[in-house]
Amino acid sequence: MPDLDVQAKSECGAHDQQLASLIANVARGNEQALGLLYDQTSSHVYGLAFRVLNDPMLAEEVTMDVYMQVWRQAGEFDQKRGKPIVWLTVLVRSRAIDRLRSGQKEREHRQSLDTIENAPTTKASPEESSAYGEQRRVLQQALASLTYDQRSVIEMAYFGGLTQREISVQIGEPLGTVKTRVRLGMIKLRNILGPLEEGLIS
Repeated sequence: MPDLDVQAKSECGAHDQQLASLIANVARGNEQALGLLYDQTSSHVYGLAFRVLNDPMLAEEVTMDVYMQVWRQAGEFDQKRGKPIVWLTVLVRSRAIDRLRSGQKEREHRQSLDTIENAPTTKASPEESSAYGEQRRVLQQALASLTYDQRSVIEMAYFGGLTQREISVQIGEPLGTVKTRVRLGMIKLRNILGPLEEGLIS
């Protein structure tokens, strides 16, 4: 009967090597490798983010942020310095703690604003209208940069109001495939739109 500990260590080592290979391919700009990495590790990343934040929506946002960071910084991963899952754990802890701190600052800021009487609503100035127009143009260009599969599911989800399960039924693809396409598309959009993120949210 084979030594179960040895077998487990061997399987763990093979999994680490597989993840390291995916990260290396991501560093070369391979979006499919990022999708596979997401499929294999996102439950761990999300679970850790949720334990830190105790908020499913924030945990989802942090998970997306982590894979966007992986897309940008995969070339910095060094397998000699640690396992892939440890590297991801460090990224998600850092992101989650940053989100906790920024959330606290936002709450303090909102509390201070509550003491100020709301100013009357005014029409947008020409400068603001121009900025909004520029943001729409950049958003359209960002959507055009996605693959057809990514763009179509994002448009159905965010502009058509369909759930991911409904999209799965409509296009005849597995739910997991739809989720991966949405995640990859959103990661790419956030990477492109990062400089405008505050303006788009405000």
